[in-house]
Amino acid sequence: MTKFGNTENSYGLLSRSLHWLMALLIIGLLPLGLYMTSLSYYDPLYHSLPWWHKSIGLLVLTLLILRLLWKYTNPRPVHLPSHSALEIRLASITHLAMYGLITLICVSGYLISTAKGKGIEFFGWFEVPALLTPIENQADLAGLVHLWLAYMLAGFVVLHAAGALKHHFIDKDNTLKRMLRG
Repeated sequence: MTKFGNTENSYGLLSRSLHWLMALLIIGLLPLGLYMTSLSYYDPLYHSLPWWHKSIGLLVLTLLILRLLWKYTNPRPVHLPSHSALEIRLASITHLAMYGLITLICVSGYLISTAKGKGIEFFGWFEVPALLTPIENQADLAGLVHLWLAYMLAGFVVLHAAGALKHHFIDKDNTLKRMLRG
């Protein structure tokens, strides 16, 4: 039977679900964001894709907050004996970088979206208000930050996936299996 919470040896259902849902959403948001910027004003998707991008981005932020709360209130499985001190340190740095980048990408996305003083619709259910007084060139500056942070996040996602695949195919340990099956 699958456990909801983490144990000393495995990730629980909630940890695994949050991990994979966030992974899918983030991996989808990256190309969506790039594609959106290539659209002309008269393209039929010019208005609908940013709406989806913003709503999904807010969902990612919500899931990140839940994930961090869960992470710090739930035990983490112990590192496998095959993990070296260097691998453990690199994994910690990579996770911290990804959490930080996701947070900053969400903040810069908020600054882009609220630059004209308008709130952000969340899937049509409610609006997240524009809380800050817009500054000059806010959308442009936040847009550059958003783009470059997204590129950095993509690099860390590739590094993270490469590490998981290395553990699975080269080391032949249970690192990836623990995130797939608990």
